[in-house]
Amino acid sequence: MADTEHDFAPEDVGLNAERLAHIPDYFDQAYLKSGKLPCMATMVSRNGQIVHEAYRGNTHLDGGNPINADTIFRIYSMTKPITSVAAMMLHDEGIIRLDHEIARYIPEFAETEVWDGGDLKDYKTRKPDRAMTLRDAFTHTTGVTYGFLFQHEVDALYRREKIGSLGDGDTETLESMCARIAKLPLVFSPGTQWNYGHSTDLLGRVVEVASGMSLDVFFRERIFGPLGMTDTDFYVPEHKLGRLMACYGKNPVTGEVTMTDGAGADSADYTKQPKLLNAGGGLVSTLRDYHRFCLMLLQGGSLEGTRLLSPKTVEFMRMNHLPGGKTIKEMGDKTFSEARMDGNGFGLGGSTTVDVAETLTPGSPGTFSWGGLANTFFWIDPVEEIIAIQATQMMPSGCYPIRPQFQQLVYAAIDW
Repeated sequence: MADTEHDFAPEDVGLNAERLAHIPDYFDQAYLKSGKLPCMATMVSRNGQIVHEAYRGNTHLDGGNPINADTIFRIYSMTKPITSVAAMMLHDEGIIRLDHEIARYIPEFAETEVWDGGDLKDYKTRKPDRAMTLRDAFTHTTGVTYGFLFQHEVDALYRREKIGSLGDGDTETLESMCARIAKLPLVFSPGTQWNYGHSTDLLGRVVEVASGMSLDVFFRERIFGPLGMTDTDFYVPEHKLGRLMACYGKNPVTGEVTMTDGAGADSADYTKQPKLLNAGGGLVSTLRDYHRFCLMLLQGGSLEGTRLLSPKTVEFMRMNHLPGGKTIKEMGDKTFSEARMDGNGFGLGGSTTVDVAETLTPGSPGTFSWGGLANTFFWIDPVEEIIAIQATQMMPSGCYPIRPQFQQLVYAAIDW
């Protein structure tokens, strides 16, 4: 048990201390004691003041060390908002525009076509109705996919080509992966549907081309360094490896839980700088680091005197950018999402709430959120000025309803 004290009491910012204290106890009873999850870390701030920070459980399901504020988590798709901020920083500088075509930065996409029927051995393609733009990459409306099971035939092509899984061994880079994606057909013509996929990886490559910097260097020099995010990166340096916990996966059919990546030096994926800079899901971080990133967004693009974005740009990012003001559900059909599809549109890098009632959880219009594969999650409520972050390490996301449960408990703690 590790509940951290802070300078401000919950009552100072209109939150109920007893109800906040119930949050870690709830997850402890529901998930940790039964061995469903190895741990649960939760953080809540209001008006920029952290008033709840709790760490329960251990680095391994069968023991290990207790997690704490220094524990490093694989945040997977919570990398996407960071990549999106990097791109919008270039937008603020006038270097890129949302209506720029992706092919301007990744020339191979000038020839990309759309799936038009057939099977994996013999299929047809057609030209897209329009060119893919940067806004499509921000909003997952490119027609690019992820290779998930039981979705589209193009997903099977991604699996066959090992897109996103080091298809070229140790030589794969963000540049080469994007070029390989461009050779495969799109699921649909850009802008016509919403589909969770490698779109943010394309955006990361745009950042590299437009800035002349590799994505990891851009992140470190222009985001992590200025914001004081000292434990966020694409890998964990040797002197910090003892802080990286293990990661697990639950089989959706059998329910069997297995370790997918070891802790510390036993990690197969995070002990050295990778060649493939996964812009859509490659970062590790701590709750305190990610809170600093969220606080920058809540405060209109600035943190402690360091400005990354204009306040109007942050406001623009929170707007629903899906065509016709549609929700993810209306555009995504049966695809997967890291946030509830009902009641949520999509902004520039994350979901944005457009109909609170349809989300089935309390909240506010314009709430910006996203999650990661191993059940990490955050949201930023600009109306209530609340930031909430939770983390464990169990794949896939959604194997337990911990995100809506966390939201219920946080909003239940509001006194005024």
